[in-house]
Amino acid sequence: MDAGALTKSGAWLRVGVFLFFGFTGQLLMPWLFLPLGILAAAALGTFAAAAVATFLCLRVFERTNFPNVGLRWRAASLRHLGYGLAIGVGAAVLVTLVPFLLKMAEFRARPETPFNLSSILYVSVLLFFGVAGEEILFRGYGFQVLAANMGHYQALLPISVLFAAAHAGNANASKLSLFITFLWGVALGFAFLRSGDLWFPIGIHFGWNVTLPLTGVELSGFTMGLTGYRLVWNTGDLWSGGAYGPEGGLIGLLIIPLVFVAVYRAPVVRQTPYLMTTGEE
Repeated sequence: MDAGALTKSGAWLRVGVFLFFGFTGQLLMPWLFLPLGILAAAALGTFAAAAVATFLCLRVFERTNFPNVGLRWRAASLRHLGYGLAIGVGAAVLVTLVPFLLKMAEFRARPETPFNLSSILYVSVLLFFGVAGEEILFRGYGFQVLAANMGHYQALLPISVLFAAAHAGNANASKLSLFITFLWGVALGFAFLRSGDLWFPIGIHFGWNVTLPLTGVELSGFTMGLTGYRLVWNTGDLWSGGAYGPEGGLIGLLIIPLVFVAVYRAPVVRQTPYLMTTGEE
């Protein structure tokens, strides 16, 4: 039976199996990469867990190949990745530049972590794998099967809740940071539904994740000194997000509506995902 023609119980069974493999992998896979550091373990462990869970479910349930989870490279893929990067980078720049211009924050030298191009490239690669893993895990097989059988937007809520819950263990996470992460999950799910591929949400997610450390702020509780500067806030943690970063503060909350508008207005080429059809491509 095709993924897009299941009973609700059949859809939930497949999603449950996928989540079991995915989250079990997230508990086990990071240990394989721990010698490379905490960031590498988190990023590469997530990617490995998502890839293995997706591969198994696609082969067992759908008899199809891994790229059909939304990663097939088509004519519009590079464009979608570029649109996503522009949205993600733009959002990250706004949450740092606007407070700086309003004198809510200031850039200060951080001599203990000087500019290091090799470190920037290394961290960028890790962040890309981490982003790709999260998108495959939360906007990939499980999300698409639910969307095909329960309705596109009915799938957004439960998967976005899981996306937020997966960040609950991050250092300095708070109720506000989890709520903002939930909203990011909805925005990224909406991006997938608009484009029909994972390249658009991957671009948004990566653009945001790679830009924040470069501007000298924390990323979801991770501190990465890369450029020799850090953004020091003159306001309380409620606005800045404190040690969690902008994703845990009101400044991060205020950017979400702009992300939704940008996703809605982006001139993407709508495609029909393989897992949300009832037949072959």
